[in-house]
Amino acid sequence: MQSIDRFMSVIEVLVSDSVENQLSITDLSKSCGIPISSMHRILKAMGKHNLIQQDEKTKMYSLGNIWLEYGLRMYDTMDYISKIRPELERLMHTVGESVYLSKQIGMESLVIERIDNVNNPIRVYDLLGTKTPLHIGAASHAILANMHPMEAQEMIDALLPEQEKQALMKQLATVRTNGYAISHAASTEGISSVATPVRDHFGEIQGALSIGFVNFNLTDNRLDFLVENVLETGKRISSLLGYNGL
Repeated sequence: MQSIDRFMSVIEVLVSDSVENQLSITDLSKSCGIPISSMHRILKAMGKHNLIQQDEKTKMYSLGNIWLEYGLRMYDTMDYISKIRPELERLMHTVGESVYLSKQIGMESLVIERIDNVNNPIRVYDLLGTKTPLHIGAASHAILANMHPMEAQEMIDALLPEQEKQALMKQLATVRTNGYAISHAASTEGISSVATPVRDHFGEIQGALSIGFVNFNLTDNRLDFLVENVLETGKRISSLLGYNGL
């Protein structure tokens, strides 16, 4: 188990903490808290399975291409993405903003699809694979507010101190009533988002559809327009997944 934990610490550092996802063995050793001698053995073992790769010139390490292969295989199994992508593209063109599809992974929401509007000179740009705790941001709130109450409570208990729970629960109740969530500067100053849940034919939450936008010139009419369109598209996507609204 210790080996797996160490492998994962290397992977997580390479994914999130490096410039252009390349690090030296010294940097990896410091970031992971693993001695260089042990790190050398770990990297050698990971290299045998193409989990990491080393640049012959710079001697810097990065993730191996096998992760792309695995990711594409997983992406291909998510049949509903190909089914609803036209709706995501239509929403992007209608609102002229970046559109995201997020899915719950444990106590976080994970961006699994992004449609950018290349004609917008100022765009919100969250990478695929970006993870956000379920108590932060519009997409996370749209998911958390519509989960089974007991499961949602477990998440809240694990994520927040006691003194902050009541405010979040009140906010989530508003999200359930309105059918959408709004967040301002949840993770980045000047960036806002509106989101609505996506359900399957069982009525279970499959994720959240969201629009990310810069809010420096946001008007009430513009916000209403974004909310209206994310709600309409969310309903159409849920319908495509078999949800009949009951």
